[in-house]
Amino acid sequence: MLEPFFLRALLASLALAVIAAPLGCFVVWQRMSYFGESIAQASLVGVALGMALQLDLTLGVLIAALVAAGLLIWFGRQEIVAMDSILGLMHHAALAIGVIATAMIQGPGVDLMGFLFGDVFAVTSTDIVWIFAGGGVALAIVAWLWQPLLRLAVHEDLAAAEGVDRNRVRMIFTILLAVAIAVAMKIVGILLVMAFLVVPAVAARPLAATPERMVALSAGIAALSVLFGLWLSASIDSPGGPSIVLIMSAIAAISLTAAGLKARR
Repeated sequence: MLEPFFLRALLASLALAVIAAPLGCFVVWQRMSYFGESIAQASLVGVALGMALQLDLTLGVLIAALVAAGLLIWFGRQEIVAMDSILGLMHHAALAIGVIATAMIQGPGVDLMGFLFGDVFAVTSTDIVWIFAGGGVALAIVAWLWQPLLRLAVHEDLAAAEGVDRNRVRMIFTILLAVAIAVAMKIVGILLVMAFLVVPAVAARPLAATPERMVALSAGIAALSVLFGLWLSASIDSPGGPSIVLIMSAIAAISLTAAGLKARR
């Protein structure tokens, strides 16, 4: 019989796999991986905020992620500095601020490993509520915005010409991405959270003929990775989050290799 902590880890990870699938596909289609990484790095500031104000850490991370998303949207409107440079600035500045703030609040002996790489077996019932509540809202909004998001991913200028408000749609998607990062942080950590979103989508891409099929395959690959990743963790006593991402990466490598071999024929 499985222990309660293992069941909570399994339930939370499987729920996150389903939630992350459509968001991860849009991140891949719109080439927003580094954008998401910049928001993820700001999550460490949220950890420090939660500690300082004695808040639930997930709430602190969510606040920080939303602020980072807002700053990226704001800075992205200027045309003097390229967006990749803005992302580089936010990426490194947020990580540095987070490390310093966390160390100052807890002292030099603070253990950042759990925040940086996650601890899926420490998931609580409250964390599961956060995942289901935040994830349910995110999935509902993605379903509502599916066609505008898909049009922007296919051809942004044509979508704008057809009446899609790209600024509004992109802003909403960025907020959804921030929510997903916040709820996933406990499971895979700040440094690996974007891998949980992106890697299954990358693995599904060579196998999918339609966007809908890619989302379904991405969710399936993520769920399979959760099962084998947690089994690997329990078998060799490896960290849960990184074990899940390792399985995802192996599946992606196999998928891309098969696609490359097929293309040569």
